[in-house]
Amino acid sequence: MRQVAIIGGGMTRFGKFLDRSLKDLGREAVEEALRSAGMEKSAIEAAVVGNAAAGLITGQECIRGQVILREMGFGDIPIINTENACASSSTAFHLAWLYVASGMYDVALALGVEKLYHEDKRRSYQAIGAAVDVELVQQILARMQEEAAAKAKEPAATAPGGAGAGQSRSMFMDIYAALARNHMQKYGTTKEQFAKVAVKNHYHGSLNPHAQYRERYTLEEILDSPLVAEPLTRLMCSPIGDGAAALIVTTAEKARQYTTKPVLVRASVLGSGKDLAPEEPTAGTRMARRAYEAAGIGPQDVNVIELHDATAPAEIVIYEELGLCAPGEGGRLIDSGYTDLGGKAPVNTSGGLLSKGHPIGATGTAQLCEVFWQLRGECGDRQVKEARVGLTENGGGMVRGEPAAVSVHILGV
Repeated sequence: MRQVAIIGGGMTRFGKFLDRSLKDLGREAVEEALRSAGMEKSAIEAAVVGNAAAGLITGQECIRGQVILREMGFGDIPIINTENACASSSTAFHLAWLYVASGMYDVALALGVEKLYHEDKRRSYQAIGAAVDVELVQQILARMQEEAAAKAKEPAATAPGGAGAGQSRSMFMDIYAALARNHMQKYGTTKEQFAKVAVKNHYHGSLNPHAQYRERYTLEEILDSPLVAEPLTRLMCSPIGDGAAALIVTTAEKARQYTTKPVLVRASVLGSGKDLAPEEPTAGTRMARRAYEAAGIGPQDVNVIELHDATAPAEIVIYEELGLCAPGEGGRLIDSGYTDLGGKAPVNTSGGLLSKGHPIGATGTAQLCEVFWQLRGECGDRQVKEARVGLTENGGGMVRGEPAAVSVHILGV
């Protein structure tokens, strides 16, 4: 396999753009990536486009990447579409990396693009809720309502976390709420520790011009924001959004023709969940271990991390899956400042999904853009000093308690 380098990255600001199309968003990200690389679009030999929800939101199915890129003048080259829930564009990047690493092509584009906002917000939540086994969705909802009722000692229809899943909010918030309650019960993690994740990420996002929300909040404001599903408050949950992010990859040798600051892809791992035996490691843990092995490093060697904080408690669990701390120690890790700007390994310097936003088909490439910029020293007020190794972790969907897809990438200079 050949060594692969990222030479260009571009993204839109994430936000609510009812008047912008997938074509418009994709164009902005791709043109910025081309400018960043100092490259003409004629140099692109293959493209992979990640999108999760266009079929349900806009009605565009089957040929989303071709429709978006043809508008920019791309044709003739292979254009592949990847749909893998929230991991759609990290999957696109994995395939673009594989195209170049395998020797099939020398230059490839990975684009993630999504529109989640719709005038009927129920359609947005239903699109996100389709990232589970839909034949079992009623069973999933019923089980969550029963659990919430038991915790609250209220009828299932009125218990916090019971009604509303999939209609007035994403049902994944209820899944994450159950995960959080289990972590609290098993390890003594507190709601305040979850809230500290949100304080950190909203602060980081305030420094990022691409972020959907740039407000800063105190711990009390996070805790006092409206309850979504116990223990999650609104400011502990990622918003829906629209946006796009793109990267250009080539061989490490060819990269020198375009830039003096290439960022090497030291590991690109993609896997899926499975039925776990007792005490078997989770999909996130398994993929992280594979990535560390491929890169020849350990978690202690990583300087900056972008991970899938769809909710604040998810970030704490992923700390443990990535080996930043032992199981059950994630709450104490956030207390220590280890993952803050200025800490040993800042996490979600972009603001993460909580503040930067979560247009699900664009999230993976947006994470990679942030780490790419961090390793090139281009992040301004949120720059991590002397960052040389970065990691992204991106999960998507859920099947029988495990993520449907998980990708981990390790980049280095």
